[in-house]
Amino acid sequence: MVPSSVGLLSPGDMGHSVGAVLTDHGLRVITCLGGRSDRTRALAAEAGIEDVASYAELVTQAQLLLSIVVPAQAVSLAERVAEAVRQAGAVSMTYADCNAIAPQTARQIEEIITGAGAQFVDAGIIGSPPGRGGRNRFYVSGEDTAAMLALNGFGLDVVDLHGPAGQASGLKMCYAALTKGLTALCTELLVAAEALGISEPLAAELRQSQGAMYTRMERGVPGMLPKAHRWVGEMEEIASTFGALGLTPDMLRGAAEMYRLVMRTELGTRTPEDPRPLPDLAEIASTLAGALR
Repeated sequence: MVPSSVGLLSPGDMGHSVGAVLTDHGLRVITCLGGRSDRTRALAAEAGIEDVASYAELVTQAQLLLSIVVPAQAVSLAERVAEAVRQAGAVSMTYADCNAIAPQTARQIEEIITGAGAQFVDAGIIGSPPGRGGRNRFYVSGEDTAAMLALNGFGLDVVDLHGPAGQASGLKMCYAALTKGLTALCTELLVAAEALGISEPLAAELRQSQGAMYTRMERGVPGMLPKAHRWVGEMEEIASTFGALGLTPDMLRGAAEMYRLVMRTELGTRTPEDPRPLPDLAEIASTLAGALR
């Protein structure tokens, strides 16, 4: 069944883009902006997302609620929504956790949501924010994926893994370990080369023998700057995923530390709406090497 109203928490970098696609395709999208920043309010208004007064109204009016927040907020948000569901009484709502979290975190949230009487979907987003040239896919797993799959007719690409909750999050963790973990490694080696005074010969060698990778670095490392604050928690969730399997979590913990270094500099203050050109690799490496000193 197609949801008549979709709730969305929160309309930030990814969330407002998802909300804009759904509103553009005729769905009513609602959120609760109490305590949110002026920037988030502006993004919600830009996307045509309606503000309701409370979480109680949100869970009562929305048939599907998408949770799209930084990983560190995923559990606490689920607890807040679950409390609203309990207070509202009988509601017909599916809660889709679309955050970059470990499978065990997804299963923890499943218990919180289903324990309150709502349905749960584990979802993992892979790709850039939709719309404006960006494309992504929502991989979903769990017993109650129908509400999410209905969004295939409203501008989103939703793929059912036909497995238990935790699989969609696991897929997201493995994929992001490559993409965002590799960006962290590229950033670190560039900073090391700058600190060692070998940036120019390294760049020359990379262009000659690793041309495709260097082109990726030129695009991916600057593009990371407005997202570093979100990627810290994501790397920690990947580390937790791997550690729970008996693999080393240390590589991804190191990636989280690289993104923390970015956050400690002026580079980490960027937002996606910043009109200034992004710095190039040399400027990024110089700024981060300076932060080491």
